[in-house]
Amino acid sequence: MKTERIDETAKKIGSTLDNMSEKASRRLGTWVNARLFFGISWLKLLFCLGLVFAVVVFERLVRFVVRRKLQMIQDTKGSESWQFLILETVRTPLTLFIWVYGIYAALSPLFGHFQAPDGTNLVHLVASRSADLGGIIVLIWIVFRLATVVDVRLKKWAATTESTIDDMLVPLVGKSLRIFVIAIGAVMVLQTMTGIDLGPLIASLGIGGLALALAAKESVANFFGTLTILFDKPFQVNDRILVDGYDGVVESVGFRSTRIRTLTGHLVTVPNERIVSSTIENITRRPHIRWLTNITITYDTPPHKVERAVEILNKILENHEGMHPNFPPRVYFNGFNDWSLNIMVIAWYHPPNYWDFQAWLQKTCLAILKAFNEEGIDFAFPTRTLYLANDDRRQLKLKMLRGTTDVPITEG
Repeated sequence: MKTERIDETAKKIGSTLDNMSEKASRRLGTWVNARLFFGISWLKLLFCLGLVFAVVVFERLVRFVVRRKLQMIQDTKGSESWQFLILETVRTPLTLFIWVYGIYAALSPLFGHFQAPDGTNLVHLVASRSADLGGIIVLIWIVFRLATVVDVRLKKWAATTESTIDDMLVPLVGKSLRIFVIAIGAVMVLQTMTGIDLGPLIASLGIGGLALALAAKESVANFFGTLTILFDKPFQVNDRILVDGYDGVVESVGFRSTRIRTLTGHLVTVPNERIVSSTIENITRRPHIRWLTNITITYDTPPHKVERAVEILNKILENHEGMHPNFPPRVYFNGFNDWSLNIMVIAWYHPPNYWDFQAWLQKTCLAILKAFNEEGIDFAFPTRTLYLANDDRRQLKLKMLRGTTDVPITEG
């Protein structure tokens, strides 16, 4: 609202009141047009105070009507309807709007009496700038609250969709709206307080110059890293990833960085520029969990026992829980270790639920342990065998200092 229009109306009202006071003073006496201060008649002062009282009554009436309307909408459509949210958003700023411009309009007929001989009017200037500033604050307040409402509604909508990419985009949209509103509001407040038109100044900077003035090189790199994450989609919110040495769940993606909750519970903030330039391992998107282990048995195990061990493992893993037809388990006796015979076991668990996999793994290991104990198949552990000279299979030979005869030494 422009205060100039209010001033024009106030001048007309003020002149009308002055004419009425002069006419009344000629009929009733000079006391009717008596001046209190700064040439303000008591009749004009009472009229302005009456307008202030009318503003107070009007504000209370508007507040009562809005409250009743909100109650009706809540009873019929609920507190999450757009009509309720918008009316709730403008309710408090509307009260401030009525107070700012209502009080200014009520007192505006008096401002002309404070004009200095040189034509300046400090009281009117301060009041006018204050009213304009209050109006701008009301406008910014309403738009900011509307942006918050839009942000909340978008988050609820994103929660109903299957894709978690919406969970990354919605916070960015909400932050962008609020930052934009605050930036525009700051420019409007500064322009109102100083009286300088900042539009041509900002336009003269150009988009490139403004970007360099507001952001450093790292900030720009992180912002483009955010765009890369959004469009390339290497991960989504709630995905478990391994990046730059950090293993954890993605909590949020911002303009500058991505927040990861590590498996130890720590919150790590990684700049987006580092994320897009690093190798990302998305653990959540794995199709299965692979179990690769080597079961070792002792070297004195007979061949038929080794074959029996492979049969036992194949039987336990046959059609196991979480098996996919395209990924049957694999069991092979495939090597001779330094101190054991090696049986390699590979199994794939579907779907890749970590804790379900651990429960299945425990049951499988217990079954293997029981079956091997029943068959008398010993698990190997690191051992070392020492052979002493002069045993039954290795006779010790001594060489005499004189002569060339080797004399074997036997026991007994």
